[in-house]
Amino acid sequence: MLIRLALLFAILLIGSATVLYLITRDPRYQRFVWRVVRLMAYVLLIFGALYLLERYGLVAWMVLV
Repeated sequence: MLIRLALLFAILLIGSATVLYLITRDPRYQRFVWRVVRLMAYVLLIFGALYLLERYGLVAWMVLV
């Protein structure tokens, strides 16, 4: 639920910054979009790694115990 909310917020930020860039042609908005995209990629990679660890690492640990 929290990841979906963060993705929705990021999509809204990216969309609004893109529209503002198209209107004003100010490069600050492009940099902001790139930062948001990078941040969301890092967050998704971290949550994906945690999910895989929980799904496969802990299950394998319980089999050994």
